[in-house]
Amino acid sequence: MPYAARRPRHSPITMPAQPLNAFLVPVLLLLGSNIFMTFAWYGHLKYKHAPLLTVILVSWGIAFFEYMLMVPANRMGSAVYSVVQLKTIQEIITLVVFAGFSAWYLGQPLKWNHYAAFALIVGAAFLMFYEGPAAAS
Repeated sequence: MPYAARRPRHSPITMPAQPLNAFLVPVLLLLGSNIFMTFAWYGHLKYKHAPLLTVILVSWGIAFFEYMLMVPANRMGSAVYSVVQLKTIQEIITLVVFAGFSAWYLGQPLKWNHYAAFALIVGAAFLMFYEGPAAAS
């Protein structure tokens, strides 16, 4: 059962009883997974001369390693995070990885409006984890 579902609704948010690893390992696996995913989906854009079928097969091979990290991340993460929280963590990691990938690998740095949009998404992620003042009483 996810951590959030086990916690009574009236209890304040406190440090969880699970070890930090239970919260950190899924996030690190999601980070690794997203690095593979980003290369699988966008890495080929640097090699537009490569035949499409070759690109598809190479991307599919890279995606295999993404799944080898993503599935355990979601399995382990669901023990301490809700599914909605897991997806939110994954999306934030995806944006951070993609931002770095875009600038470093593809040579397309972010502009001010990209940073502004990312800040709004981080605000949305905060709301996903926020349980309101009722949770503190």
